[in-house]
Amino acid sequence: IGGAAKRGILVKGSTFLDALTQVNTVVFDKTGTLTKGNFRVTQVVPENGLDEHGLLAIAAQVESQSNHPVAQSIVQAYGQPIDGSAISDYEEIAGHGIRARLDNRTVLAGNDRLLHRENIPHDVCTVDGTVAHIAVDGQYAGRIIIADELKEDAALAINRLQEQGITTAMLTGDSQSVADSVAKKLGLDQYRAELLPEDKVTALEEFLSRAVKEKRKVVFVGDGINDSPVIARADVGMAMGGLGSDAAIETADVVIMTDAPSKVAEAIAIARRTLRIVWQNIILAMAVKTLFIALGAIGLATLWEAVFADVGVALLAILNAGRILRVKPVKARE
Repeated sequence: IGGAAKRGILVKGSTFLDALTQVNTVVFDKTGTLTKGNFRVTQVVPENGLDEHGLLAIAAQVESQSNHPVAQSIVQAYGQPIDGSAISDYEEIAGHGIRARLDNRTVLAGNDRLLHRENIPHDVCTVDGTVAHIAVDGQYAGRIIIADELKEDAALAINRLQEQGITTAMLTGDSQSVADSVAKKLGLDQYRAELLPEDKVTALEEFLSRAVKEKRKVVFVGDGINDSPVIARADVGMAMGGLGSDAAIETADVVIMTDAPSKVAEAIAIARRTLRIVWQNIILAMAVKTLFIALGAIGLATLWEAVFADVGVALLAILNAGRILRVKPVKARE
């Protein structure tokens, strides 16, 4: 546990370190876990008489009440002071978006599911990239396209896990097209898109049921407050500790302080190496003590040999355990 902590991996107890040795599936969230979560607006597409500035102004004002990375990127793209007093009846709709009153107009901002839920007529459902659709008083007003970047070591993390014989998967609330692109770039074994927070729990239950039959464990890695239920349900829940939400960090069994997904593979490698060394020490101690008990029974063991069988074996076990600290860290390729 101390060796893992020096590498920025905080394990909240030996039970979870032991569980990591039995993992055969690692499931990732996307935004903020495999990607940087540094969204930026790349395109503004107004409709129904609005111009780009007008659409961005409406979106930024209602999104200013949210701390979601997509909302913050829209506010940053707008770049002007926002009067919060013009906004009322603000409501966040989990897995969909937000609803608010802006200057006596009802504004919706969110994904395609929100438009269908509110029966807002629109022509475009599938868009490449993360998208925030905007509707004003029941009329579709346009969409804002937002881009995100993969973390530098995301592909390496997936590769290292697969080298260890571990199945990798991704559960995301993003669109199918975004999930397809990310999964293809990273080489994920499985993925599911357009999931609500409760859908993620349902999907994880399927992974858990298969793992139970194989007597193995499932890890879920996330960072947001919406990931907390899934982190809690997994056999081992991991949270990104740098930019992750307090709820996710509190719920997690393992916290990755550097926000690097490659640390997941490193944590599992440390756990497996620890287990091997534990068994080496047990076998060494039992073998030596059995030998000297037999020698003592036939009168061949002296006092100094008895001291070695006791204190000497303990020192050898400690020295052998020190090898855990020499696990090589996983580094991103140049």
